[in-house]
Amino acid sequence: MNAPQQQPWEWPESHWRGLVNRVRAGRSLKPRQWPGGARCAVALSFDSDHETNELREGGESIGRLSQGQYGNRQGVPRILEILGRHGVRASFFVPAVSALLHPEEQRRIVAEGHEIALHGWIHERNSVLPPEVERELMLRSADTLEQVAGIRPVGLRTPSWDFSDATLAIARDMGLLYDSSLMADVDCHELLLDGQPSGLVELPVEWIRDDAVYFNMNRFAGLRPYTPPADVFDIFRRELDAAFREGGIFQLTMHPHISGYRSRIWILEELILHARNLGRVWFATHAEIARYVRQPE
Repeated sequence: MNAPQQQPWEWPESHWRGLVNRVRAGRSLKPRQWPGGARCAVALSFDSDHETNELREGGESIGRLSQGQYGNRQGVPRILEILGRHGVRASFFVPAVSALLHPEEQRRIVAEGHEIALHGWIHERNSVLPPEVERELMLRSADTLEQVAGIRPVGLRTPSWDFSDATLAIARDMGLLYDSSLMADVDCHELLLDGQPSGLVELPVEWIRDDAVYFNMNRFAGLRPYTPPADVFDIFRRELDAAFREGGIFQLTMHPHISGYRSRIWILEELILHARNLGRVWFATHAEIARYVRQPE
């Protein structure tokens, strides 16, 4: 949608308004109360990127591929053990290539009562794809997850939260229930497409509620972990406490190949325990929350 041969300060008002209004947060869907009289909804999510972080760059680094494999060998099993022990359901956003590499993982996730949702084909960046390619990849990914896990996904999280101006229209045409890629609010809301309701619920994300920004590292660049796990837990806990005070939703994004380590995995368990100590908290999958907030009160 860029105006060719023009700098942003030269754009006509119709152009920049069109960019801003293509995808927009609409009506708030924050309920007056949550199921069972709960004060707060807790939506835990895990992006099972695994080897696709390297593959999507066209990379062939054996070291980075092995780090991705850790997510399958150690990260997901540790996460599932904690969730199972505490009786908590969560959502797993899975690139289709990850599902094909690790089909038994996806079947276990579904068998233990968790949600499998869309996260691209190979963790591609949607904003650089032609619309017809993005559409084909999203449809192919949905078909693949259904074939592997036995259930068709109803939700989407774009890889790296990279949203093109075609993404929402594709998701709408696919009949998806919700998206969890955008950051216009802290509570659930409807998504507008060119000013009209799209039919999708947004469960907002934010980088401050994502483990990657605190723990990720690239040895060939200047990217290094800088926040101790205890400080990351404190940030997440404060977000949870605020969601509880406001009667909203606490949405968290973690990665098995990042937080699935011995010195970090405790953050997940301590958050679950802290939420339980708050009382009147509803742990639910993203799909369960989206269905609930869509109901007329």
